[in-house]
Amino acid sequence: MTDIDPLDTALSSALTAVAGTRATMRREGVRASVILDVTGLEQPERDALENAVRAAAEGIAGIETVRVAQTSTRSRRVSIAVASGKGGVGKSTVSVNLAIALKTLGRRVGMVDADIYGPSQPTLLGVVGSRPIARDKLLVPVDTPFGVPLLSMGQLVEPGQAIAWRGPMAAGALGQLVDADWGQADTLVIDLPPGTGDVQLTMIQKHKPAGVVIVSTPQDLALIDARRAIDLFVKAGVPIIGLIENMAGYQCPHCGEVSDPFGRGGAESAAAALGIDFLGRIPLDIAIREASDAGTPPAAGNAPEALAFNAVAQRVLYWIGNN
Repeated sequence: MTDIDPLDTALSSALTAVAGTRATMRREGVRASVILDVTGLEQPERDALENAVRAAAEGIAGIETVRVAQTSTRSRRVSIAVASGKGGVGKSTVSVNLAIALKTLGRRVGMVDADIYGPSQPTLLGVVGSRPIARDKLLVPVDTPFGVPLLSMGQLVEPGQAIAWRGPMAAGALGQLVDADWGQADTLVIDLPPGTGDVQLTMIQKHKPAGVVIVSTPQDLALIDARRAIDLFVKAGVPIIGLIENMAGYQCPHCGEVSDPFGRGGAESAAAALGIDFLGRIPLDIAIREASDAGTPPAAGNAPEALAFNAVAQRVLYWIGNN
């Protein structure tokens, strides 16, 4: 039977007291080597834990040298692109509310405003004027009041300044936004520009998303362009998570009558014809517009207009869990 060294026992007990099962150790004489699992911890927490472990080990009589190495398990990060075939369908509003709703459902979500030429996410997330910093040559996303960190071209140029870039420059900017220091985020929601141009092609070729959500309004003209966007992603092998029908139905705040200025059901019918999932309808609601302009996305609250976004997020979350 092998005797248990009292020094090993004391060292193990001290490390367990400050780090639980995160610390494993090996001792050679007066030298202790500690492997510290920092998975899921932000940098300040990692540093604090390492300092505590080092102090605990150095406090054991008989230990003269302590070496601490940090290790972590890299979690799989899922990128969800939000696209539309044309502008003016409310894609950015849907994107930000989807991101916040997914965060509410337990995902650690980051927001990439890849609409290089028309960035609107700083306004929608209430962080106009914010500027990201760089760390180890990577951009660090800006925190927002809703727990969804953001990177956007709108944070890198002056307000109102035109971004007159050719394709390669836009592609380079997209790379900086996507390949940033996203920390422990397990989900990136990527708000793509409308259409099927350079940014979409770069995203597919260099930063291929796990899946894409397509946003359309109900009328035929929007659906024609939505089909083009779907065709691009299908040909590129990017799974279509589903189609959202935005601005679907308007309830008069005075009489309560519901009308359909853009039609109703067109996106659901198109989804059925194309063999893709229909994720839900978002109503044409002035409360959504007012909250968006104010930088307080409805999905962050408990108002009735949040329900539609939460229902869509539930379906997207189900897709993530099964793919």
